[in-house]
Formats: sequence, structure tokens, C-alpha cells
Amino acid sequence: MFNTRYNKLAPQSNVADSAGAVGGGKFTVDSRLGADSFVLAQWPLCELRRFDDQRYDWFMLVPKVPHCVEFLDLPLTQQQQLAQETQQAAQLLKTHGRGTKLNVGALGNVVSQLHVHLLMRAEGDPAWPGPVWGHSPAQRFSDAEKSAEIKRWQALL
Repeated sequence: MFNTRYNKLAPQSNVADSAGAVGGGKFTVDSRLGADSFVLAQWPLCELRRFDDQRYDWFMLVPKVPHCVEFLDLPLTQQQQLAQETQQAAQLLKTHGRGTKLNVGALGNVVSQLHVHLLMRAEGDPAWPGPVWGHSPAQRFSDAEKSAEIKRWQALL
């Protein structure tokens, strides 16, 4: 595998301490998600994050809820809010993203903190038709490119 940060045994920022608190009872993004993405917006329930790989228009929604691992860990009102924010991010990608196929998924087998991936795919992209995870190392944005990417998406929000 190309990305060793996603080792199940790696420390996670969403694991409770001895008192049962995560980040002092406050929401924190798992360190692996934080290292591989950057924030585009703060929505009512989620952080909207951009995966740091130039080859794909790829968002992640991370509910700002401590201890949240499964969709079912959210109360019904937050489940509905997550669905609404997923729809909003999906529409943004479908309208303005590069690609023809929108993939949406929330696996969490390695990073257990609940997060939803929204990823535009195109026939002929580097991983097509297989999954992007583990296919090849990410092609990271430079600082200037990251700033431009943030401005690009924030102008469309």
C-alpha cells in the first residue's frame, strides 16, 4: 500500500482519553484526515474538506460531533442534516467538478471517525475504473495551488 498513514494501528485523534473525552470533549478531526485534506467551509453539521490530490475533485464531509463513528451514532435530526449537506456537496461537484461519475461513500474501516467521501471520477482517470484508495501517491497541491483551490470552491458555495 502506498499510504502508510492509514494503518489501523496508528493513533487516532478521535479515540477517547482515559476520562472518555475526545479532544477535551470537543470535536477534532482525525489526524490522518487532517493531514490529507484541507477545510473549504464550516457547514451547520460538517466541515467540508477538500482532499489534497490535484488529480480528483474530491470532498469529505466530517460531522463536527465528538465520538461519532457510525451514521447511526447521530440523532435523527443530524442524520437528516448530514443527508442535506451530502446532497449540497454532491450537487456542487456534479455542477462544477471535473468528471462524469460521482462516487459517494462512508467506509471507515481504517479511519473510524465518521466521514463521507464525495469524489468525481472520469473514464481514463489514473485509477479508473478501480478505487482511488491505495492506487498511487496523492499529487499534493502547492501552497499557492491550495489557496487557489480554496478560493475556487468558496466562490461557488
